[in-house]
Amino acid sequence: MEIRVGPTEVHYAEHGAGRTVLVLHGAGVDHREAEACFEPAFDGGAGLRRIYPDLPGMGRTSAPEALRSADDVLDTLLDFADEVAGGSAYLLVGHSAGAYYAQAMAARRPARVAGLALVCPLLPGLRDIPEHRVVVAGSGEIGDDVFRSYFVIHTPEMLERYERHVAPSAALVDQAALERIGERWQLTPDHAPAYAGPTVVVAGRLDSTVGYAAARDLVDHYPHASLAVVDDAGHALPHEQPDLLRALLAEWLARVERSNGPPTG
Repeated sequence: MEIRVGPTEVHYAEHGAGRTVLVLHGAGVDHREAEACFEPAFDGGAGLRRIYPDLPGMGRTSAPEALRSADDVLDTLLDFADEVAGGSAYLLVGHSAGAYYAQAMAARRPARVAGLALVCPLLPGLRDIPEHRVVVAGSGEIGDDVFRSYFVIHTPEMLERYERHVAPSAALVDQAALERIGERWQLTPDHAPAYAGPTVVVAGRLDSTVGYAAARDLVDHYPHASLAVVDDAGHALPHEQPDLLRALLAEWLARVERSNGPPTG
């Protein structure tokens, strides 16, 4: 499915009916990774309409020359969310760079966001990033360099997930567009009050891409945030710890329902 937002045709996948859940993937992949990780986490998604867009310059979403910064991408995502949610409040989930945009969307439109989930979030001021370390490995080296640097659990199951849901997206990335946007990747601070809705922050203790120290600080930033730092998980935490992610999101969804009332639609 596609929706035109300004100069951009945003491609997305949609599942289910009910309250809208907008799920944003990270950099260098497309909606298929987020879909593979979060569809099982939402356990069938009863009462939830799950929307998985390709971010600009990735998957089948274009990144025209008019998009020259993270601020431009943020504006595109805000307009996309307005279109697909149709004026109703939506849940917002982001992994990695998707979480960076999700935070800004919640800050800009807090009344439109019913709940915020940040998984291995990219943040300004990253620090104390650990060196990559493998915690589970078979008898021999498997996968390519990207797989081995992304996953900390090197098993045939994880390799199959990578080859099926992550690697195919590489061919669809518009590298020139990502480099252009990446030159201005930091969003302009808007000094808005902290988002006050139900929030969950999930980080991998072994995340050698963004670490977990900066994510830990978010529990003091968001007044209604739960924080989980997961051992034996890296930046590929949604693949490596699916059962724990499902449980954390279930607790978050329960808090959203208590705060906002049951889903409608």
